[in-house]
Formats: sequence, C-alpha cells, structure tokens
Amino acid sequence: MTLNIEKIIESYVKNITLKQMIIVPAIFLLLSFFILGYTTYRTSVLVEPGMEKDCNTKVLWGYCIGSPVELGVEFKGGTAIIFDSPKTPDELKAEFHGYPVTQAREYGGQDRKMVQFGTMTESVHEELTNKVNSEYTNVEIRQMGEVVSKPLQEQAVRAIILSFLGMAIVVYIIFRTFVPSMAVVISAFADIAFAAAMMNVFGVVLSLGTVAGLLMLIGYSVDTDILLTTRLLKRKGELNEKIIGAMKTGLTMTMTTLAALVALYLVSSGSYIISSFTRIDIIRDISMVLIFGLIADIVNTWTTNLGILKWYMEKGKIKEKTIEKPKNRRQTA
Repeated sequence: MTLNIEKIIESYVKNITLKQMIIVPAIFLLLSFFILGYTTYRTSVLVEPGMEKDCNTKVLWGYCIGSPVELGVEFKGGTAIIFDSPKTPDELKAEFHGYPVTQAREYGGQDRKMVQFGTMTESVHEELTNKVNSEYTNVEIRQMGEVVSKPLQEQAVRAIILSFLGMAIVVYIIFRTFVPSMAVVISAFADIAFAAAMMNVFGVVLSLGTVAGLLMLIGYSVDTDILLTTRLLKRKGELNEKIIGAMKTGLTMTMTTLAALVALYLVSSGSYIISSFTRIDIIRDISMVLIFGLIADIVNTWTTNLGILKWYMEKGKIKEKTIEKPKNRRQTA
C-alpha cells in the first residue's frame, strides 16, 4: 500500500503540468467566491430612505450589505432559547414561524433543543417568552443586543485580518523572497475562503467558536506551505526528489490531523450516534471548520503553492544558465 502511494506521488510530481495544477484550486476558489457572494446578497437588506443610520454595515445602492457568512447571535444580536422538547428542529421552525427564527438545532443531546431568533420588539419578545415558558420545561433564555454584537463583529474581523497580516510578514521574513511568500499567503487565503463557504453550505454560523476555528486554520494551512517552501528553497538535491519528500511528510501530517478532527467531530456530535453521548456544538462547529479547511489545504498546498514554487525555481535555473554561457565563452576565448 505504501509503495503504491509513493508511486502515485512520484507519477503526480513528474507528469502533471503547471496548467493542470491550477485547474482544481481555481474551481475551488471560484466556487467559494460564488457561495460567499450569494450569502452576502441573500443577507443584504433594503434600507428605507432616512434609515441608513440603523444599518450596522455599509449601505450600497440602497441596501444594507449583508455578511458573507451566516452570523450567530453573538454577532448580530437576538435571543437564544434552550428548552426540552421531543420535536425535531424542522418542527420547531414551523411552530415558531411567526417569529424571526434564524436557526433551530439539537443542543447537548437527549431532547434538548435551541432555537435562535433575530432582533424583535419588546412586546414580541415578551410574547415569545411567555409562550415558551408555558409550553416547554427547563427553559433558558439568552439575549444579546446590537450594542454588544456590533463591537464583537469588529473585533472578530480585526482579529482575522491582523492574524493574516502577521502570518504574511513572518513568512516574508523567513524566506526573504516575494514569489514564495505570496504563494504561501494565496494558499492560506484560499483555505479560509473554502472553509467559510462550506460553513454556509452546511449551516454552520459564525460564532465566537468558529472564529477561533478560522484563526487556528491560518496556522494549520501555513504549516504545510512552509514545510514545502523550506524543503524546496533551502535543501540541496534534485527538484522532483525534494518535492516527493515534502509531499510524503506533508500529506502524512495533514491526514493525521484530519483523522483526529474527524474523531473529534464524531464524539462532539455523539448524540446522533450513541444516545448516551453529549453533543457539544461549539466543538462540533470548530472541528467542521478545520476539516473543510484542511481538505482545501491539501489541494492548495500541493497544486497552487507547489505549481508556483516549481515555476519559480525552474525559471531561476534558466536564468542561471543564460548567465553562465557568456562566462564560458570568455574563458574559451
């Protein structure tokens, strides 16, 4: 089995061209941009004239611009109500259709459910609270206003941007060359874009936990990129042999991490598999973000980053040959 994998890696490195390497990651990135753009359009709201100040984001063409990722209660304000009920999340959504329901989900295993609502007036909120307290047991109500949620949005965006910039600066300091450094940054950006897009597809909202997952993903994705770049730029040997060695090590690292994350996801979603397990939503969401990000990292590191580095090094060798030829002619003369 190991020999077969080694042969596949060797065949991939020796036979695939730069154009072929770019196709799959380009499709991934375009798909990610389409999903993020569609979510932004879907969450945008038409603003009435004179009400622009009530918009938490920028106003463009009369619309309050939405978010590329579905926001949780922490970031857009609202109410989360947790209670015991044998009903499914879809049944609960239908029951509360008269209120601004944003999400209904399992919570903590057994019959525990959580229903999240958007912002509402005080009278509607009181009516909803009375309804839940009268019809369900073991009720918990968590409310967060826009005054708190807006600063959290700004802090989350700032944290991701600063982490990304810090990573780019460190990578440039390590390698001191523009093209390899930009290849690492492009691969990391593509990983985060794909993970965010898959959050929308699978209904994972942006919460404080998933923001932590995206920040962790920056470190995970850069890890294999730096491994590849270091092997190719700072080690001696034939180029394809260095690539094959880097792929063996990098894929082993990534697959090991993926196996651990899949196990983490299964355990945190245990109420679906074993009823005695407790569901831990925040761990489940973080593990999903990292799983999607690492799947994208396999594609982006070993196609996008590898293709750019291979082109960069082969171009450098051509330059060396053109410089050496005049020297040889002078020596001959």
